[in-house]
Amino acid sequence: MIEPKDIAFTEDAVLTLTELIGIMTDQLFEGNMSERWQAEHLVDLQVRINDHYEGLPVRMGIDDAALLLDGMSFTEVMSVDFPFFQMVQWTSDFITSELRSHWTEDQWRAFVVR
Repeated sequence: MIEPKDIAFTEDAVLTLTELIGIMTDQLFEGNMSERWQAEHLVDLQVRINDHYEGLPVRMGIDDAALLLDGMSFTEVMSVDFPFFQMVQWTSDFITSELRSHWTEDQWRAFVVR
């Protein structure tokens, strides 16, 4: 885990992140994205997010956030022709702002150049 933070997400954010991880996991089971995403990382992240239901903050690294942002980007691109695309865009903006806000721009830049 890189640059870990303890994050208290809203219930809406937890539900949205859980749904996103489900979509990403489905893609892995279908044989897609295995070069980009690791099942173990997604399962570990889901377990940590589930702890939030117990009233605990979620320990998340910038690498976890980047994985979820990549999954959200994939979902947004794959949904462009669906009638509910505007909802997907809103959700993408929500997830992006929720996740990115916990690290500085300098931390994001340093992570990207690794």
